Amino acid sequence: MTYPNPFREAAIDLGAVSENVRTLRTLTGVQVIGVVKADGYGHGAAAVATAALAGGATRLGTATIEESLALRRAGITAPLLAWLHEPGRRFDDAVEAGIEVGVSSWEQLIAASEAAPASMPAAPAPVHLKVDTGLSRNGVADADLDRVLAEAARLERIGRIRVVGIFSHLSGTGVEEDLAQLARYTEVIAKAESFGIRPEIRHLAATAAAISLPEARLDAVRIGLGLYGLSPFPGRSSADLGLRPAMTLRASVAAVRRVPAGSGVSYDYAYRCERETTLALVPLGYADGVPRQASGRGPVLVAGRPHTVAGRVAMDQFVVDVGDEQVAVGDEVVLFGDPTRGHPAATEWADAAGTINYEIVTRIGARVPRRTVS
Repeated sequence: MTYPNPFREAAIDLGAVSENVRTLRTLTGVQVIGVVKADGYGHGAAAVATAALAGGATRLGTATIEESLALRRAGITAPLLAWLHEPGRRFDDAVEAGIEVGVSSWEQLIAASEAAPASMPAAPAPVHLKVDTGLSRNGVADADLDRVLAEAARLERIGRIRVVGIFSHLSGTGVEEDLAQLARYTEVIAKAESFGIRPEIRHLAATAAAISLPEARLDAVRIGLGLYGLSPFPGRSSADLGLRPAMTLRASVAAVRRVPAGSGVSYDYAYRCERETTLALVPLGYADGVPRQASGRGPVLVAGRPHTVAGRVAMDQFVVDVGDEQVAVGDEVVLFGDPTRGHPAATEWADAAGTINYEIVTRIGARVPRRTVS
């Protein structure tokens, strides 16, 4: 017998990705850098990159050069920026591939200046200087700023680098803190200009600030979470922001059984059936990215009706108590998707697991097939 629904899959709506870019371009009025790190937040980097560009993104961002190189191998020719590097890494392969290198230290600046494509050994390396404006992660520290800016200006004058951008990252702690970081960033830009550096692109805001802090939009905004149609704000849904979730995580009921009252369910019997009931087995577990912390709380639709995970989420599966409803093997189960279609939201799973919606979509495992839809 064949069944109409997939055993397990993450359906990725590429039309939603393009639409989300258009929405945020219209809202912000500036360039959109589509962030496709971590395999496109679990959605599939190459497919999402193509959809983001179709929606009007002018540049793509990744964390690592390896992620950017993979996009080049997939045929992506748009400008790429990568900003998180292993110690001592050389950038020859990045510059050869036309990847813009995020520079957070003196050492990285020198490494970028020493990189040269084999085809054009005199070509300057394109860099974005990253500065720490208060997040205390990577980025040029205040103590090193003058030295780095002076050297970047010198290297640009002699044709070893080209400063494409200067950027930083906001903490999102609150408006007051973000405005303080913006003020510090503005000071850095002024200092860079005093050294003769005039970047083509100034970028500071990610999705949250792009939407809620117009002052931080500058020349471009880096859109990560919003690209995938998710909201970065507690209490504000995707629909409230005019965004559409791109991922729907679904599966088929793998087994059904009728059990008597008092039956224990899954490990530790954290759930016991209060009465005779029907249990449906769902073939997704924490090995697939379904958070074990959401045991007993995660929302699901089974055959179109809302339910909650019963008992512990296991490595490969979890159980749902569907009561007296008629449920059969092969019936569709939706864990999360677009709430305007009646699906639970990824944010609901995040709340159930005590985390954020970024983590819910990004952690979906490799054995869950991605199927792109338009």
